[in-house]
Amino acid sequence: MNKTKLGALGLALNAVVLFNSLYIDAAVKQLAADGFPVTDELLTRLSPLQYDHVNFLGRYAFTRPPAPGLRQLRDPHSDDEAADGEDG
Repeated sequence: MNKTKLGALGLALNAVVLFNSLYIDAAVKQLAADGFPVTDELLTRLSPLQYDHVNFLGRYAFTRPPAPGLRQLRDPHSDDEAADGEDG
């Protein structure tokens, strides 16, 4: 039973890392396109595991996005937490 839980947690962790990696890549490309100096030193400090939405308690909900592709990136100049393209 414990091996099953560990396997499921590994699968969930891999899915979270993939999700974060896709958005980190999109954010870095957008920053570079906006003229932000994206340096190798900055890129080496990025990690797909350093975010608050990573939950190591083992409960995840995976839903299909309403449209294909990634959600719109947040405006870095906005203080609005709800500006991430999700309702609610």
